[in-house]
Amino acid sequence: MRCQVSVLYFARSAELAGLRCETLSVPRQITSLQLWEEIVRLHPRLAVIRDQVVFAVRQEYVLLGDQLLVLQPGDEVAIIPPISGG
Repeated sequence: MRCQVSVLYFARSAELAGLRCETLSVPRQITSLQLWEEIVRLHPRLAVIRDQVVFAVRQEYVLLGDQLLVLQPGDEVAIIPPISGG
């Protein structure tokens, strides 16, 4: 079963994707890595930040990997690339 989630892109991820937010239909149960792969299929330029990116799902940080996410319709998934500064 799939559900609609809001994907928010920040900083470099927004530059690479060419947008700041979109709604995607994704499986309700998916690992964080599988979710990243679905997003990269739509926006291949994001692949260059794979090793530096983290997600925030429902405002909680999630590393890319085997962690199973159980998504609900309307959930927010933020793509957070590394942020530089001092």
